[in-house]
Amino acid sequence: MADTEPTTQHLHRRDFAKTAAAMGVAAAVASKGPFVRKAKGAERVVNYAMIGPGSRGRRLLERHLVHMEHGKCVALCDIYEKNLNRALKVFDNEPRAYSDYNELLAQDEIEAVFITVPLFLHFPVMKAALEAGKHVFCEKSLVFTPEEVHALRSLHEAHPELTIQVGLQRRYSLLYQRAKELVDAGVIGDITHIQAQWHRNTNWRRKASQEFEDQFNWRLYRKYSGGLCAELMSHQVDVADWFLDQHPESVMGVGGLDYWKDGRDIYDNIQLIFEYPGGQKLQYSSIMTNRHIAGRRVPGDGCRETILGTDGAIELTLIPYGDGLLYPDVMKVKMEDQAKQEKDGENWVAGATVALDTAEQGDGFPIDPEAIDPAQVGFIEKELFFAKTWAYHKGILRPSETVDPEYAELSSFLNDVASGSRPLAGIEVGLQDSVAVMLANLAMDEQRKVKFSEIDSMGVEGVNVSSAKGRNGAA
Repeated sequence: MADTEPTTQHLHRRDFAKTAAAMGVAAAVASKGPFVRKAKGAERVVNYAMIGPGSRGRRLLERHLVHMEHGKCVALCDIYEKNLNRALKVFDNEPRAYSDYNELLAQDEIEAVFITVPLFLHFPVMKAALEAGKHVFCEKSLVFTPEEVHALRSLHEAHPELTIQVGLQRRYSLLYQRAKELVDAGVIGDITHIQAQWHRNTNWRRKASQEFEDQFNWRLYRKYSGGLCAELMSHQVDVADWFLDQHPESVMGVGGLDYWKDGRDIYDNIQLIFEYPGGQKLQYSSIMTNRHIAGRRVPGDGCRETILGTDGAIELTLIPYGDGLLYPDVMKVKMEDQAKQEKDGENWVAGATVALDTAEQGDGFPIDPEAIDPAQVGFIEKELFFAKTWAYHKGILRPSETVDPEYAELSSFLNDVASGSRPLAGIEVGLQDSVAVMLANLAMDEQRKVKFSEIDSMGVEGVNVSSAKGRNGAA
C-alpha cells in the first residue's frame, strides 16, 4: 500500500503498529498459545423441549435450534394455541404438543428444556423441570423475586448433576470474549468506569384484545416484569461483572414513567450507578424515546458498552451484528512524553496544543474476534489488516462475527448437556444478574442507595413460589 493512498485523519501506521503489537501480546498472554477457537463437537444428540414458544422462543427455534444436528425437538408447550401451532410448523409438526408443562415434563425421553415464558413464570417452570430431572436453559432474567434466588440455589444444590444456563449471550460472543482477553492482558490499563446504554424509541406494546392484554404485554406490568432492568440492563450489567471479575456492592438511581402513559406501570426511563469493590462504577442509561448514540458507526438499537481504562477504552455492541473498537489513550502517552521532556529540561508544548495536533483519540482500531499475533505474520497480512481498518472507518466494510452469539449459546447448552461441561453463563451468573435487576428497581422505587448484601436477608422467610395456578405456558 503506497504512502499516497488515503488514510483516516488520525489513523497512522505507526499508531496501528503499536496498538496491533499490544493486541497481539494480549492474544498470546490470554490464550497461552495460538489464538484459535474451534466449536466443541457434540457427543450425542440431545432430546429437548421448549416451554413457551412465543415471540422470543419462536425466534430461537426458527433462527437457530432447527439447524442444530446435535439437538432434537421432541415436544412443545404453550397455552396460546396460535403460538403453539406456529412453533410446531418449524419442525413440520413432528414434536408433540402440550398445553400443560407438567405433562410435558413427565415424558422420560426429554433430557432438556428451553424455558422462554414471561419472567414471573421462570421459577415455577424451572422448579418443575429440575424436579423432573431435566437440564434447563432459561431466558434472562433467571428469577423474579428474592425468594426465588434462595429457592433456586437450594434446588441446584439438590440436583447438582443438572445443567442450568441463563440466556446471556454476550458471554458466548467471540467479539466480547476477545475484548475480555484484551482487558485481562492490560491493554487498556486498569478499568475505572464502564458506561452502558440501551436506548430505544418504541412504546414496547403489542396489539392485543383486553382478554390477552396481560399475556401479550406482560413486560409492561410490574406483577409480571422487571421492566427495563430485566429486559435490557440485565445483559449489560452482566458484561460489567464479567469484565471486572467482581460483583457490585451497591446501586442507586432514578427511574420515571414520564412519556408512555398508556396504563403500564414500569419505568420508561432509568438512570443507574453501580459501585464495585475497587471503586469502579457502571453508569447505566435506558430510555424509550430516542435510540441515538453519539458517534455511532453502524445502524441498530441504541445499545453499547464502553469499558474505560487508564490506558484506553474498548467500545462494544452486539447489535446488529457485533461491533468493537479499541481506543488507545494517546493523550496519556503524550502527557507522559511531556513530563519526561520537562524533567530532562527539554522544550514542550501545552497539552491542549498537542491534543489539537496529533493526539486526538482518532477512530480506534477494530477488535478482531479471530485476531492473531502480529509478530507471527508477514508484511502483507499486516497491510491487509490496516486496509480493513481504513475501509471500516470509511463505511466500506462492516464487521461481523463468524458465529451468531445466540446460536453459540444454544449450541453450547446442548453440548454441555451431552458432555457434562459447565456453562459459561451458569446458575451463579444468572442469579447474580437477577439480583442486580431486583436491587436496581428497589433503589429507584425507594430513592436510596441499596447495598447488594441486603439480598441475603430478603425473602429468606419466603413465600411459597413453587407453583402458579393456570400458568402453564406463555404468549
